[in-house]
Amino acid sequence: MTPVLPPPVRPGDRVAVLSPSWAAPAHFPAIHERAMRRLREDFHLEPVEYPTTRADSTPRQRADDLNAAFGDPAIRAILSTIGGDDQITVLPHLDTDVVRANPKRFLGYSDNTNVLNYLWYQGIPGIHGGSTQVHLGPVPDGIHLESLRAALFGGDVTLREPARSRDYGLRWDDPRALTEPAPAQPAERWTWSGPARKITAPTWGGCLEIIEWTLAAGRFVHPTAAYDGMVLMLEAHEEPKPPAENYRMLRNLGERGLLTAAAALLWGRPPVGDHDHPVAAEDTARLRAEQREAVLRAVAEYNPQLVVALDVDFGHTSPQWLMPYGGAVTVDGETHTITAYFGPTMPSSPSSPH
Repeated sequence: MTPVLPPPVRPGDRVAVLSPSWAAPAHFPAIHERAMRRLREDFHLEPVEYPTTRADSTPRQRADDLNAAFGDPAIRAILSTIGGDDQITVLPHLDTDVVRANPKRFLGYSDNTNVLNYLWYQGIPGIHGGSTQVHLGPVPDGIHLESLRAALFGGDVTLREPARSRDYGLRWDDPRALTEPAPAQPAERWTWSGPARKITAPTWGGCLEIIEWTLAAGRFVHPTAAYDGMVLMLEAHEEPKPPAENYRMLRNLGERGLLTAAAALLWGRPPVGDHDHPVAAEDTARLRAEQREAVLRAVAEYNPQLVVALDVDFGHTSPQWLMPYGGAVTVDGETHTITAYFGPTMPSSPSSPH
């Protein structure tokens, strides 16, 4: 497959805003309206909604909207509003001929790993991150806006470590979510492991739980050799998992040969608390250290030569860097830097993945 993303958008373009999983805009319309306003005013794009964007619906109906958005030549990119937990049931209804004939940038994460992996299987890179309801409706952070702009309009981004981060924002039924940034805690530095080697390669992965479901269903999965040399990009979803559970899921990837096939691993900063189970600031560092130990245990058992960066700010965290999915990134184990390439072309001198 080619690691070149579909063409970027331009100011004035029409972009589809869809709910391929949960229709959060139907339940929190004020947050959705604010996100649409930001797309128009800050990004100069025209969001186009479809029948299921604001309506709870069947998998077939949501697939119909995805097929329509891919098939419409006036739509230049597709943004998901949020994830959910049943998008795997949408995939059988997608029109692969339409999608292949009309590749477009698709932005989403969490349950949207299903569509991202489906597109990757068809040879179409996507964008991991950027759900409008989560990061554009509430008060957005500068890192996300910078990253989203590159993901939509093209360009290279060298990721930066933020000073503060949070696992979740204000509740969407709280009026302050529209006007105030959510509280954050000091962010741990990224942790690096493995050889001081520079890797430039396409990414694959996404939300670890969804990858687990994908492999269990055996749908849109290549033979393991197709993943050789990739940058494995994994992150845990918003329901905090015990370290042992994340280790076991990573062990499953190891037994399948995917950890061995990879040349580098990016592990997203994992949530350790949520609205119903808040974690005190003094406990956060300990819990994240336990998560890092679980990841490094799996790496040591299956591929100690991996270039590894842990607690990178993508996925279910804020601020959130968007990442190419199937497009190229550079993971530099010597300078401890990560660069994401959003096109419209590949980096000029890709490094050997091994």
